[in-house]
Amino acid sequence: MPLLPKSGLGRVLLAIPAAILAIVVVLIGSTGWLDALGAAPAGERLARIRRSPNYRDGAFQNPVASSLATTGSTWTTIRRWLGGHEQRVPAGPIPIVSLTRADFAQPPASGLRATWLGHSTVLVEIDGARILFDPVWSRRASPSSMIGPRRFHDPPLALDDLPPLDAIVASHDHYDHLDRGVVRALARSAAQSRARFVVPLGVGAHLERWGVTADRITDLDWSESTTVGPLELTATPARHFSGRGINDRNHTLWASWSVAGPRHRVFHSGDTGPFAGFGDIGTAHGPFDLTFIKIGAYGDTWPDIHLTPEQAVDAHAKLRGRLLLPIHWGTFNLAFHAWDEPAERVVAAAAAGTRLIVPRPGESVEPATARQVEPWWRAVRTK
Repeated sequence: MPLLPKSGLGRVLLAIPAAILAIVVVLIGSTGWLDALGAAPAGERLARIRRSPNYRDGAFQNPVASSLATTGSTWTTIRRWLGGHEQRVPAGPIPIVSLTRADFAQPPASGLRATWLGHSTVLVEIDGARILFDPVWSRRASPSSMIGPRRFHDPPLALDDLPPLDAIVASHDHYDHLDRGVVRALARSAAQSRARFVVPLGVGAHLERWGVTADRITDLDWSESTTVGPLELTATPARHFSGRGINDRNHTLWASWSVAGPRHRVFHSGDTGPFAGFGDIGTAHGPFDLTFIKIGAYGDTWPDIHLTPEQAVDAHAKLRGRLLLPIHWGTFNLAFHAWDEPAERVVAAAAAGTRLIVPRPGESVEPATARQVEPWWRAVRTK
């Protein structure tokens, strides 16, 4: 007996997989999914990866054993994602400070200024140099422009209005931290022709696929450093994972970053969970005038690889940070918590004595003159 009757319904059921496959093929072709996946490391880059002390059994390893997911079934997760009670998207527009290149014409009086552009994207002006961390301008944190987490707010600065950069730094290759469209645009921008791309080991393969010439790319393993102008950039450990496709889990490294100038030091956490290494980084590279530490996208399903706001405050202390500017929140819906919960929790955790600033997207901060926290997100929540 046939598995499906030779009826209209049977023919429809048989046609569904083919239709789905056709839709997937169209989406891949029309939205550039394949190109967005990047490229696998090869040649000398792959040889370096295989020599890395952090690479074992065909993949990069975390500083301590880590699980990517600990509780709940796939179906439970899907139901929670679709029907959770949390207000994961703002009720009204997020206030941004709109910027142009002219806003960066004058260097910071103190020698250190940071502008949070949303999520983990930060423009840092430090001791006469400019660094752009984790540049993401796309509307969705996804390989497709049609599906995936959508931005809560527009970027406060147009990509082609960026001032000339000295370095473009990525923490890892996930879509909410490494944006193919941004990389392509910066690679061909005359204004950014002198900018170096500094990335964790292996990530440079993606950049070359997207048009960055090899001479502009520096791949670093943990504890390796490079000099950019007056700055020393060091790839420091983080507890996370990597991958842009189905079969490339942990084929490239992830990192946090220490940046040391003649007068100032900053730290960018990238994506990370809690681990004892923050104290080691603080001892080796601190104290830091300013730390950018993730506070969002935490949850009980992945406690090893995403800090909670309270853990971010603890990490800041271990890093010997002086001012904490939280990142990785308020831009994308990536976890089962209210969109503004990270801000409320980090403010509460910092009340015990941590110096904290929570700027609006596009708002520039100089640690020397940073004011007290203004809870701007509460006005959004009540709209």
